[in-house]
Order: sequence, then structure tokens, then C-alpha cells
Amino acid sequence: MRRAGLGEGGSGHYVASGYSVHEEENEHLQEGLRNKVSALKSLSIEIGTEVKYQNKMLDDMDSDFDSTGGLLGATIGRVKQLSRGSQTKLLCYMLLFCFFVFFVLYWFIKLR
Repeated sequence: MRRAGLGEGGSGHYVASGYSVHEEENEHLQEGLRNKVSALKSLSIEIGTEVKYQNKMLDDMDSDFDSTGGLLGATIGRVKQLSRGSQTKLLCYMLLFCFFVFFVLYWFIKLR
């Protein structure tokens, strides 16, 4: 049996020098391919770990926003209830107090 470019020896064996050169080159290329595959595997594992971490963080943020939205909705409901009653004067005082607190905080942060 003959292989192209390798030739034959006298007793039907391949010429050792041509075969070994190609074999060494294939082994070298195979080792390089193994290294690249292992690098891609470790990179994909790291990407998967990062995606799981990011999904967990997004779920935590979602639950935090839901709880904050519920708290804010309850507060707005109380303010609406105050505005419906005859306590509009109390509502005005409360809004003025909130503006005063925000102004003092703004002034305090600006002086820092």
C-alpha cells in the first residue's frame, strides 16, 4: 500500500523520515489544538459562572425594587387619603416640612 509523497522502502515499509516529519507536525498541531480547546472550555465555564452571578444579582435587585415599589405605593395612598379629608392644612405643612428637610440636606451636602 502506498501513500502519496512518502514512497516505499525495499521491504514494503514506509520511508521513516517522511512519515515521522508529518507525524511530528500532526502531533504538534494536535497539541496546539488541545491547548486552544482547553482555553475555550475554561473561558466558557467562567462565562457561565459570571452569567449565573449576574442573574442572581438581577433577581435580588428585582425583589428590592418590588418591595420599594410596595412601600412607595402605600405612602402615596396615605398621602391621598390625607388630601381627601379636611386636613389640607396638615398636608401643606407636611409638604413644606419635606421641602425644608431636602433644602437643609442639599445645603449640608453642598458645604462639604
